[in-house]
Amino acid sequence: MDNNLTYQFKTANVAIKLIVINVAIFLVVSLLSFVLDVNTTTLTRWFVLPEELGELILQPWSIITYSFLHAGFWHIFWNMLWLYFMSRFILNLFSEKRFLTIYLLGAICGGLLYIAAYNVFPVFEGSRGYLLGASAAVRAIVIFIAAYTPHAKIRIFVFNIKLWHIGAFVVLSDLIQLPTSGNAGGLIAHLGGAILGYAYAVQLKKGNDIGRWFESLMDTVQGWFAPRKKRPFKTVHRTHAQTKNTYRPQKEDKSDHQKKVDAILDKIGKSGYDSLTKEEKDFLFKAGNDN
Repeated sequence: MDNNLTYQFKTANVAIKLIVINVAIFLVVSLLSFVLDVNTTTLTRWFVLPEELGELILQPWSIITYSFLHAGFWHIFWNMLWLYFMSRFILNLFSEKRFLTIYLLGAICGGLLYIAAYNVFPVFEGSRGYLLGASAAVRAIVIFIAAYTPHAKIRIFVFNIKLWHIGAFVVLSDLIQLPTSGNAGGLIAHLGGAILGYAYAVQLKKGNDIGRWFESLMDTVQGWFAPRKKRPFKTVHRTHAQTKNTYRPQKEDKSDHQKKVDAILDKIGKSGYDSLTKEEKDFLFKAGNDN
């Protein structure tokens, strides 16, 4: 059973993995809070995002970790629901790495705008607070796809609604609540994520990928933890005409033919058989007959 769950997690798309991680962290924090009889605020003190720059310097990781913590069931429920439904549009058009880039940059921009607001706007003078929740990251996802494919439609009950209508509703809802809400800091973070999502989509349509540097950064960080490849074993071949040992490394890499087959199968797994070009279909058909 455990192996099956592990396999399902590894083969799930990035949106499902994010949902699982968020829910798992929420359950663990809630359970520890209950068992240890400790307030969740105390338990997550070093992982939520503080509003003071001095505290942020002491816990710089919180600019990311805050977005994986939630205040209650409905907080995480609505965030994960939005993430699940809107992710399908992005993952049909872009890679999982770009999806994760938008998500994390949305969280970072939301956090930065939150900190800036608390340190610049007079209305927050003398008040203390902290930020948690994936709302800014999810807003970035929603607004990105709403700006990139504004006329694409989603069916809600019996209505077909364009994505730009949803994006406009989300942003206007946050703006309307801002003056009277007791969660002004959180709403400002939402707007930070929305701004990132909109800017990313607009620039991408112009051919500018403003998240490329972040993807490179993620690749670098991933490389730090990736296991190093072992050197291939060497075999000794001796012939009658040779008195010296000849070392030939065993072949590790697949043939170009097999690599092409694997690439086509991966494309089918991500986008379906209909996404293949005629040349790819013909190649796959021929490869199947040759075997």
